[in-house]
Amino acid sequence: MSDQDRIVAEAAVEVVAERPRTLLRDVWSQFTAHRGAMAGLAVFLFIVLAVSFGPFLHTIDPTYSDFRARNQGMSLAHPMGTDNLGRDMFAQVMQGGRVSLLVGVTAMGISMFFGTLVGVIAGYFRRLDGPLMRLTDLFLALPILPLLLVIIMLFRDTLRKAFGPEAGIFLLIVFIIGITSWMQTARIVRGDVLALKEREFVLAARSIGTPSYRIILRHVLPNVLSPIMVSATLGIATAIITESALSFLGLGFPSDFPTWGRLLFDGANFMTITPSRVIWPGLVLSLTVLSVNYVGDGLRDALDPHIRGR
Repeated sequence: MSDQDRIVAEAAVEVVAERPRTLLRDVWSQFTAHRGAMAGLAVFLFIVLAVSFGPFLHTIDPTYSDFRARNQGMSLAHPMGTDNLGRDMFAQVMQGGRVSLLVGVTAMGISMFFGTLVGVIAGYFRRLDGPLMRLTDLFLALPILPLLLVIIMLFRDTLRKAFGPEAGIFLLIVFIIGITSWMQTARIVRGDVLALKEREFVLAARSIGTPSYRIILRHVLPNVLSPIMVSATLGIATAIITESALSFLGLGFPSDFPTWGRLLFDGANFMTITPSRVIWPGLVLSLTVLSVNYVGDGLRDALDPHIRGR
């Protein structure tokens, strides 16, 4: 084989061996280049793993009271100290993290569903755009926190009797957070759908008689997943903060069913005795929200074609 043939063969092998460029690979490459997003993802995954598998390593029951160990500081037996009833703060923080994260993810799912549904319908069907957007403006004009307080006061006891104290308040808080936080997603999705429905591939599908629901499912929804994913990550942080605010006001979960906000509420009166009761839940809550926000920023940059192409 001549040198020229050898060079051609090596070039062909390199071309074949080169990995094809795909959208998913481009998005991941841009996301990994965002240092804040990678740091936020690492912190968030660490917190999720800690609250999920930590109780299997730290086996103390978060509801167990040891009155001889009340208001203790950090130690090997109690890494985050104890509260005024002798309960282990580390176990309570991990248990509270499970509840807070579950509330955030579930409420985000409800919010994304309603926001996407309203945004797609309003953007695609012109006759429904006006009424749905006025409904969105109405929800945006409502004072959210007083509305949440009124709804909880009205329906808390009824749901507690129907589903139990923990399940009833969980369903109530998740539903009201989800139903009052879909408006921003609806506006973002509507704007993207308005631009997409005039694109050539949508017009071509419409010209051959494709039903509207099939156009939405096959052509519109896949192209608006980017803003939905970004809104979903930020929606988790918003839901966790809202639940913590309600629990801090004493209107969330009961004291024997801890969340991060409830731990802050219970520890506020003992800050001068054991400041760690407020420091640890507040620190974990702040790190979770901050990490989720950084992940959302990284996804936004990675899914933006203008930034991704640079």
